[in-house]
Amino acid sequence: MTSTPGSGGPTAAPTPRRSDRREDPHGDPPDTTPDTTPDTPPRLRRRFSRAERLVHRTTAALMLLCVATAACLYVPQLAELVGRRHLVVTLHQWSGLLLPAPFLVGLASPSFRADLRRLNRFAPHDKEWLRAVRRRDFRPESRPSGKFNAGQKVYAGWIAGAVLVMLATGLMMWFTGLTPLVWRTSATFVHDWLSLAVGLVLAGHIGMAFADPRARHGMRTGSVQRPWAEREHPFWKEEE
Repeated sequence: MTSTPGSGGPTAAPTPRRSDRREDPHGDPPDTTPDTTPDTPPRLRRRFSRAERLVHRTTAALMLLCVATAACLYVPQLAELVGRRHLVVTLHQWSGLLLPAPFLVGLASPSFRADLRRLNRFAPHDKEWLRAVRRRDFRPESRPSGKFNAGQKVYAGWIAGAVLVMLATGLMMWFTGLTPLVWRTSATFVHDWLSLAVGLVLAGHIGMAFADPRARHGMRTGSVQRPWAEREHPFWKEEE
């Protein structure tokens, strides 16, 4: 506080500007807090609805149960380890019979039906995606895709057909009085070898899912980051 001649009292000393202040080597460090707030994270984009995620999870659980029980029935070491063959057979039969149920229930969801239409359509960029796979070109720009890439479309179509064939041949093996012996023998041959193919394809599907954490996060939460969607699925926006 200072006083000036002719004034009735003390006046406040002028406060030095921030640039005039000197840093005290023995005091607190200068304030370096940035004036701007950190950038907000990229906006998310909805990829799968709750109904679609429930269909996927229920189908996956039934499929894994069906494959696991099949392995226990056909691999002698697993059969001896697990035992309770009648229970394993029952679980295998009913998990296979119920496998189409989540799909049928999911048809009540508009978003599920919309994604089915996308999976059933092949666009010119899907052919380009397949050509890039044959060339082993892994660059994102060389593999354009919509919401689903060509590989996902091929997998969806193949696994849907395989489930129908497995269901038909399994029913022939379950209800032995419905068909002649030669039909049941042929059904057993197809069922056994197709089950092996399904197991291998599922292993590849699960392996690719673990190799892509962003896609796996989208299936788990229903949302993906917008930059990832624009980079990996550039034609997705045009399909809407």
